[in-house]
Amino acid sequence: MNDFKTQDIWMVFKIMGEFVEGFEHLKNIGPAVSVFGSARLKKNSRYYKLAAKVSEALSKEGFSIITGGGPGIMEASNKGARKGKGKSIGLNIEIPQEQVPNKYANVSMNFDYFFARKVMFVKYSFGYVIFPGGFGTMDEAFEALTLIQTGKISRFPVILVGKKYWSGLVRWIKTVMIKERTISSKDLNLLYLTDDPKEVVKIISNFYRENNFKEEFKWARSMMI
Repeated sequence: MNDFKTQDIWMVFKIMGEFVEGFEHLKNIGPAVSVFGSARLKKNSRYYKLAAKVSEALSKEGFSIITGGGPGIMEASNKGARKGKGKSIGLNIEIPQEQVPNKYANVSMNFDYFFARKVMFVKYSFGYVIFPGGFGTMDEAFEALTLIQTGKISRFPVILVGKKYWSGLVRWIKTVMIKERTISSKDLNLLYLTDDPKEVVKIISNFYRENNFKEEFKWARSMMI
């Protein structure tokens, strides 16, 4: 029993270490956008190409790009950020599948704990751009929506890119969740759905300009759970 207690105590210090290291590495990255999507999509995927294009455009607008640091959409986004001459950040996670960090991140970190990594995504972001992905991608999207909905963080854009991929989910939210009153109709306004890179940049740039100097927004960025 004492061994388990000792392990728990040391785990707390390890978790604290991940938070401290994350804050130190990311405190000076400037305005950033977190980009999510499947690690399984290859370079010939239209979504891979679209992610690179969107991230390059955001980078040219002065935004750092944060990804999960792995292959697929993450690689495409870090690649686009590098091409746009911006900061390209990869927050890799240690998992059994042995996710290898992609070569396009010029700021790279490794995490053992998903929740510590998630805090870094949301704390330093002025927007989430969600490309087609699996459970992990949906987890990031819905966690951000939950934090916004519950007022734990101030609202920022959550943009689903890929109408063909995401339209079924959005339709289900409208026809089932809203109909059953498990969410309100206004909650749907927390999401954007588009295929247009220019629209992604416009939404995030406009939001940043409107909120950059608001003290209440800066304060709300620190409200982590």
